Order: sequence, then C-alpha cells, then structure tokens
Amino acid sequence: MADIAPRSATEQISKIDTSVPHSARIWNYWLGGKDNFEVDRMAGDQVRAVFPAMVETARESRAYLSRVVRFLAGEAGIRQFLDLGTGLPTADNTHEVAQRVRPDSRIVYVDNDPMVLAHARALLVSTPEGQTQYLHADLRDPEAVLRQAAEHLDLGQPVAVLLFGVMGHVADDDQVIAIIRTLLAAVPSGSYLAMSDGTDTSEAVVESHRQYNESGAVPYHLRSPERIARFFDGLELVEPGLVPFTQWRHEGDGTPAVVDGYGAVGRKP
Repeated sequence: MADIAPRSATEQISKIDTSVPHSARIWNYWLGGKDNFEVDRMAGDQVRAVFPAMVETARESRAYLSRVVRFLAGEAGIRQFLDLGTGLPTADNTHEVAQRVRPDSRIVYVDNDPMVLAHARALLVSTPEGQTQYLHADLRDPEAVLRQAAEHLDLGQPVAVLLFGVMGHVADDDQVIAIIRTLLAAVPSGSYLAMSDGTDTSEAVVESHRQYNESGAVPYHLRSPERIARFFDGLELVEPGLVPFTQWRHEGDGTPAVVDGYGAVGRKP
C-alpha cells in the first residue's frame, strides 16, 4: 500500500493548497458535502451562474456510477475494481455499491490529492469478506498505479477499470489513449473499462468550463462524444453504448435529464 500510515493527518492537511480551487472539493460542494473551502465554493458558484444545470449534472454522474458498479458487480460478475481519480468520499462510493451486491468485492481507489489522502480512512471501511484500499498515485503514471494495485488485486483475474470524470484533466487525446491501453493491457479478457466525462455539447457548458479553467483550478477539457468514443476502440460496448450518462440503463419513471456528459462501459474481449 502507499505511504498512508507513516503520515499524520496534520502532515496530510498541511499539503492542501486552499488558495486555489480544486476539482475534487468543488464536486464535493456541488454534491452537498462539507469538505471544501471558500475558494472552491466561489469557483463552483461561478460555474453554476453560467451553467445552472451543473449541480444536477454532478448528482446524475454519481447516480450513473452507482448503476455502472451495480451492473459490473452483478450481471458482469466482476469482483475487482480499480477506481482512478476517486475524489472525496460522498454517498454511494464504489466500494459501498459493489459490496452491497457482492460483499467479497475488492476495491482499490487511486488519487493524488492530499485532501483525499487525509480522508482515506473513511474510504477504507470494507466488509469483512472484501477489501478496500487507497493508493496515493497519479493516473498519468499508469505503470506506477499498476505496480501498487497489484499488491491488492489479482491482475490475472478480471478487473473493472473506472475512470469517472477524470480524463478531462488530461488535455491530449493520445495521452488518454496511451493511459487506457496501458491499464487494460495489464488485465485479462473479461475485464471492463467504465468511463464518463463532460462533453462540449452546449454553449453554456463550454462557457462555464472556460471560466472554470481561468479560476486557477487544474483545467478540465471538454470533449465531443466522438472523441470519447475513440477511448473504447477494441472493446465490446455494453448496451446502450456511449450515451449521455443519464440514459445509461436509466432507472425510474420519466425521461432522463439532459446533461452535457457521456458515459459507456466496454468489455475487453
């Protein structure tokens, strides 16, 4: 496991820069959490002023995560999850959803944010039958991620690689593809890639992210659905394919909300 134990909470918190907004804390604010600072709330409100649907989009993305993980742990029979860019804990984290379906599920979270590290203890609550671990690592170095993940997951057995709302932080499409290929090359046939990211599908969301990227936070780059589709090349898309994530196996009555974000799940053949 990463170097969580030797570091005190004070040392972890001391590394948090509260002078600039941070995406994990802004999402925490949009989701109604308390692990954020004034600078994060200001940036979040600035986005919401231009794009009022952002809060609903954040909540819908969380619901999408739950549906995907339930599918993977249930119908797909996956017992191992590698969740990269996990962010701050909130309701229905990956391990909670997966272990409700299969208590023996093993989950490895990966993030490089010290505030997430400071909250790792909350993430590390597992069922007795399963396992939940946290790695302090950067998804831009997938080889390092895999080396650490192999201490807790059996990479000879199928793994679900989860990339929810994080690849927008990597500007270059070819770099994203290289990261994904490295991760999937390390896991066997029957593994899955599940993704979601913001899309440039409305003028309001494009303008809100332009302002967000000028706030000092780590930039987030919107993509077209066609560009996101490239990330699934060589995989077998699970129905209904790449769609607005509110439409992915929508549950309940009524028409799914319209959002500027797409998601898909693909199986490695």
